[in-house]
Amino acid sequence: MDSPQILQFVDRAVWAKTGKHLNNLQRGIISGILKRQRYADVAETYGYSSQHVKKASHELLQMLSEVFGEQVKKSNLESVIERHIHQNINLGNNTTIKNSSNISYINNCSNLSTPTPDETQPEIPDLQEESKNQTKIETIDKLRHFGLSDEQIAEALDIPLEQVKQVDLEE
Repeated sequence: MDSPQILQFVDRAVWAKTGKHLNNLQRGIISGILKRQRYADVAETYGYSSQHVKKASHELLQMLSEVFGEQVKKSNLESVIERHIHQNINLGNNTTIKNSSNISYINNCSNLSTPTPDETQPEIPDLQEESKNQTKIETIDKLRHFGLSDEQIAEALDIPLEQVKQVDLEE
């Protein structure tokens, strides 16, 4: 993945968490760190003092730590971003999309290991089951919006093709 795609991913993650986009200096700092540049080089490129870039970098890395939920430093920025680009992003109750430059897979948690229920956990009521079905229907609609065919959706959600086709009939 090249630098513009990485910057776009980070900008989207920051926007989702803070409601703000990266500014030019922040984008330059990220690019500089990924290119192993010194703060002085970034400062020269953007017309700031080295101290200003160092301070802005510190603030940026703190913000990225909050955005990604783990400590982000100059030394681990690349691996944190890479990990988060490829990690599952939760779309809803039980549906996940693996985020990369395109949709790689969707798992409706049918194969995920779940803890075995014990007697202290009540059984899932019908209302929760209905909610799961509604989530599946909404997910099918979203995936159609992304241009996936019914066959691709059925495979991705690991459900029968007929069930996907039923969603059209129910609406």
